[in-house]
Amino acid sequence: MKTEILRKYAELIARCGLNVQEGQEVMITADLDQPEFVTMCVEECYRAGAKKVIVDWVHQKVTKLHYENQSLETLSHLEKWQLERWQWQTEQLPCKLFIESDDPDGLAGIDQEKVSNARQKWFPLIKPYRDKMENRYSWCIAAVPGKAWAKKVFPELSEESAVEALWDAILKTSRALEGEPLENWKEHNADLKRRYDYLNALKLRSLHYESANGTNLTVGLIDGCNFLGGGETTMGGQFFNPNIPSEEIFTTPRAGEAEGIVYATKPLSYQGQLIENFWIRFEDGRAVEVGAEKNEALLRKMISMDDGAAKLGECALIPYDSPINNTGILFFNTLFDENASCHLALGHGFSNLLEGFENLTMEECYARGINDSMIHVDFMIGSSDLNITGTTSTGATVPIFRNGAWAF
Repeated sequence: MKTEILRKYAELIARCGLNVQEGQEVMITADLDQPEFVTMCVEECYRAGAKKVIVDWVHQKVTKLHYENQSLETLSHLEKWQLERWQWQTEQLPCKLFIESDDPDGLAGIDQEKVSNARQKWFPLIKPYRDKMENRYSWCIAAVPGKAWAKKVFPELSEESAVEALWDAILKTSRALEGEPLENWKEHNADLKRRYDYLNALKLRSLHYESANGTNLTVGLIDGCNFLGGGETTMGGQFFNPNIPSEEIFTTPRAGEAEGIVYATKPLSYQGQLIENFWIRFEDGRAVEVGAEKNEALLRKMISMDDGAAKLGECALIPYDSPINNTGILFFNTLFDENASCHLALGHGFSNLLEGFENLTMEECYARGINDSMIHVDFMIGSSDLNITGTTSTGATVPIFRNGAWAF
């Protein structure tokens, strides 16, 4: 891929994704797949005014070795310096960039029970820090091609050609391949705003999903909880785009209000493994029954991570005729596949969608109906015949989606 195109992509991430401000600190987490591009991101963050940029290099193969060889006690333990690092983040509120490139099957074969149990043990230790940081810092998830990921997406190509093809797909769907990426995203954010302004004006209280694959689900919404899409704003007024790419307009449903069954339309990559051809049935707001052709045990473990893991934390609306879906590519990566068509998420909800969230504690947000969980896992449910109907506070019904497309 041409250097000038990658440079503009790095600039997009720094100035539109994170929107780094003068004097801010930045933390970047990245694998070893594209160190030259990570270097570009560091450079662009400094050009945007960053005071300091920290890069945390990770490597999926090393992570797998840790999981295989460390005991549950060791995996569960957080050192004093790790907690001090979290404390530093609550004080400095650095911008946080996550660059994805993992092999979708890279952690296959590990003891998922041990890994999940370790997460359950250390998460309560970091949750107080995460809650203090919520809505107070900018963050962004973007992607670069790893060799194994590229071969998973394009198995018929050579490794070099697969990486180039994945670069092309990432940049195209991120609106970074043609024209001026920063201007492209300015227009894109404006388009999304027009959509969510209309939805917010409806004062919806529930959404009903239905499609021929068997999906028949009703989800309750929170009074005074808005829809949002594209960019977000921190409590300090810093606008940023948390996902590049992004096509979704989303809201947080009321925890404990979901009835019916929903069928996934794309595989879910979770903890380095793929869950395929699965469904989830909800009763009294909780996932009470699941099924999957592949990795059903992992799906069951996922919804039992904590009390909120079996409840919904997000409803996202994306037309089936989306730029990502129209590529015809199955990315095996949630960042892309979730933006191909409509999705739901199990787990943690978004408190910043509540009206007046700036004046609420996290406990008050949870009391208003925002779901609390250690997980937030998106899974795709969009199809060409998906219909979504909203019910307003007055009891009127409004078509939101018809045959996989916006009804307005």
